[in-house]
Amino acid sequence: MALKKKPVERMPVVADADNGELKSFRKANEAIGLRVAEGHLSLLSRKVFNLMMYHAQRQREPGKNAPIATEAAKGYYWIPLAEIARDAAYNSNDTEKLKSLLAELDSIRIHTEDSIQWTSQRLVSAVTLVNPAGLKKKGGQLWFGFAFPPEVAALVTSPASSYTKLAIYYQTMLRSGSSLGLYEVCRRYLDNPSKVTNRQEWQWWYDVMSGNPISDTVPQYKYFKRDLLKPAIAEINATTDITIELIEHTQGRKIVGLQFRVTPNEQSSLQFPAPTVIDMALLARIMALGLTQKYAEEVLDNTEEATILATLALVEERMASTTKPRIDSPAAFFKTALKDGYASSAKVAVQTITQQVKAAPAPDESPDALRLRYLAARAKDGYALFNEMPDDEQGQWIDSFKKHRKPSRANSAATMASALFRNEFSFWFAEQQWQEPSHDDILAFAIGNPRSADSDTV
Repeated sequence: MALKKKPVERMPVVADADNGELKSFRKANEAIGLRVAEGHLSLLSRKVFNLMMYHAQRQREPGKNAPIATEAAKGYYWIPLAEIARDAAYNSNDTEKLKSLLAELDSIRIHTEDSIQWTSQRLVSAVTLVNPAGLKKKGGQLWFGFAFPPEVAALVTSPASSYTKLAIYYQTMLRSGSSLGLYEVCRRYLDNPSKVTNRQEWQWWYDVMSGNPISDTVPQYKYFKRDLLKPAIAEINATTDITIELIEHTQGRKIVGLQFRVTPNEQSSLQFPAPTVIDMALLARIMALGLTQKYAEEVLDNTEEATILATLALVEERMASTTKPRIDSPAAFFKTALKDGYASSAKVAVQTITQQVKAAPAPDESPDALRLRYLAARAKDGYALFNEMPDDEQGQWIDSFKKHRKPSRANSAATMASALFRNEFSFWFAEQQWQEPSHDDILAFAIGNPRSADSDTV
């Protein structure tokens, strides 16, 4: 039973052909880890905002490259829209959809606070698209103009000494807003002597990663970890210049705070064409069920693509069925199917186990017995991990275990030479290393480890 993921091999990074280095910009630390008061920070809005910062810092002042000679144009920073689309990996020629995606930037309100000032403001004060040849015409060049409110403009154009240097390339490689939100916070601490982020309540991390308003309902931690944390950590470690490790702080069995240990990747990833930020075909399939574009974008932003595809296939198959009851609201059915995991790995695992049982009948194994077999196998892995530790660290764990043993079993003279002591210690040690197993964990174990007559003692 593997509890550790095999590290992903990485290739050397290729420098930017234009200037010999990756495009980078300075992001004030106050602008990292933003918690939204209104609107939603999606993957595209995060990336476009960072590109706006990059170009504003290069231009230094608004009005340059203005495609039209008006007083209002002097207050905007201007970028060819094709350049934004390329660096944000937007692969559609649908200008109307792009307009709505850019407009969400104008609807985001943030709160910033320090020791002497609290401010509520929009992230962007205005965005505009201009084509001197005419917006409805195919000819000419389309320009993207944007302006910042005063407090944001100060952070963007003149970040103080407290800032983090970020590369556009690594952010372009990330495929979810939660990954990008977590990456920025962790990247800030790479040059910190401790290499560890500040400790925050896990709800704070959820706000930063999800991009949802802080007043919205927060899911249970186990779902936050499954749906946002784990995929984001895996993606960051596989595609960026840092490796992060989750540190969970508990109070009893309850998770109360999180930190991340941040280290540089020994080998950075190979520079290759960036993945598409918004899969327009997938967006269209979701909207075809009667769902809004905003909801569809949030699903694409915060859900693994495989889960979306499986759920869509389930809903579309049900809609086409002539033998099952008619679905009155495909949109509602999709939302329920996605939320409750109708097409999740757990369902697939149940089907697989059922097929295996039918193919090769075996004595029944109760859920409790299966769980105990899982814990026994995990205890073996825990004992193997323990044996890899230095002697002094092993001694500390043994001392801690003796303090936590039940009084009826306490024996200060017991050692690892005792099979009973070793067995009890291994189960306890495994509990300290890993969280309570989920239903999916146990089902996956059952598939990969058919029941046998072998003893599970350590």
